[in-house]
Amino acid sequence: MGRSRRRSWPSATRTPGGVSCSTRMDRPARRRTGITTRSFVGSLGRFETMITDVHVHLEPYEAFRPAVRKVMFDRIPDIERVRGLLSDPRRLLAHLDSAGVDRACLINYVAPEVMGFTEDANRYVGEFAREDRKRLIPFGSVHPRRTKNPKRDVEQLASKWEMGGMKIHPPHQLFAANAYADGKLPALRRIYQTAERLRMPVMIHTGTSIFPGARSKYGDPMAIDDVAQDFPDLTIIMAHGGRPLWCDTAFYLLRRHANVFLDISSIPPRRLLEWFPRLEDISDKVLFGSDWPGPGIPGMKEEIDGLRALPLKPETIERILSQNAAKLFP
Repeated sequence: MGRSRRRSWPSATRTPGGVSCSTRMDRPARRRTGITTRSFVGSLGRFETMITDVHVHLEPYEAFRPAVRKVMFDRIPDIERVRGLLSDPRRLLAHLDSAGVDRACLINYVAPEVMGFTEDANRYVGEFAREDRKRLIPFGSVHPRRTKNPKRDVEQLASKWEMGGMKIHPPHQLFAANAYADGKLPALRRIYQTAERLRMPVMIHTGTSIFPGARSKYGDPMAIDDVAQDFPDLTIIMAHGGRPLWCDTAFYLLRRHANVFLDISSIPPRRLLEWFPRLEDISDKVLFGSDWPGPGIPGMKEEIDGLRALPLKPETIERILSQNAAKLFP
């Protein structure tokens, strides 16, 4: 598949159901799948926990470049079952139920250079999430080198597809998160400006990548220092905490900037306190994410169980699994 060729991907399987976003009252009401809560006991009493996984990948496997597809098929043992779950929202919702997850942010991004995904990824995830917009929170993407009108395209993510956030993946999109600063990528500045105005959270990948063609140098989170200062009202979710090379930098940024949050996806629970030994100090800024079904991720439930097994205060675990995400995605 060519680097810039556009593909039309098949629509996600849908049936009547779900609800529209609460900010889109002009859409007809739909039946929604119920959201459950789970009791969680801490020193302050019993919590009712609604677990949100802020990092679940939803990309059409048909779009993967051959080298990427090989990595996925070689490193995900049950790849065919996973493909089935990610092609039918009802099956994914049932999978969330079995994992004890109430809501999931569905992550995708435009990265034809490395992954093969074009702008049609926005349609795919937008249509998929309409099955139940209370439980499925879609994330869209605007590629600063491919857009002709960044302001319009970001606005369309909100108005047409009701996206709950936007993903930027520097190692796969081949630019630094602050590439606007030297004037070489002005569209990126417009993307951040528009997301800031729309109050749309932006998730930025930090850390390395195993996929062929990725440029991990762009995963250094220090570039976010510029973004957080230049767009102080922009909510920035720092995915993966710069693992494994830049966790100290990520921790510094979390303490320095009020608008920067940490998504712990793709960090093995057994390594979390090794890489972030002062996690309790930033517990109000940490979000649970699994990175499922990425290579090497055992599953959502396993990641949740691993987090709960750590020597953390119960209140900290409650914030990470539930409360912090509820504030960003009410």
